[in-house]
Parts: sequence; C-alpha cells; structure tokens
Amino acid sequence: MATVGGRGARADGVTHMWLDIGIVVLLIVGIYCFAVLIGFERRSLTRRTDRRAEDMYDQYADPARKQRRYAREHGAWQEEQPGSRR
Repeated sequence: MATVGGRGARADGVTHMWLDIGIVVLLIVGIYCFAVLIGFERRSLTRRTDRRAEDMYDQYADPARKQRRYAREHGAWQEEQPGSRR
C-alpha cells in the first residue's frame, strides 16, 4: 500500500498528468484535422467553373416530344391553330 508521500502516489499522479496531456493533444489534433477537411471541402465546392445550368440542361432534359405530351396532359400545352389569334 502506497503512502501519501511515497513513490506510489507520485508515479500515479505523473501517469495521470501524461494521460491528461495526451487527451488534450489528441483533441487539438482532431480539431485541426476537422478544420483542414472543412477548408478543403469549401475550396473544392466553391471553386470557379465554366459550367452553367443552361449548358447542362440538354443532358438531363426529356425530348421535346415527351415534354409537350406531359404539358398537354397537365393542361399547360395549347397547340396554335393556323389563323387563330391571341
């Protein structure tokens, strides 16, 4: 059994001190890594690009025939008749 002023108490206190320091260092390293990761994501997601939605729309749009059919079914498409005025 260790005494209050003996070697056992001192070794136990030193061990806890190093454990506390290690936990703080790991916490700081974790925060730094998180900050680096967020900075990388921000730079990669907000970089300048020449791609616009208008340029990419043709890749994803339905053919004109299918768009007209869908619009007609939902009441938004009206065929223009020759000679009719609006």
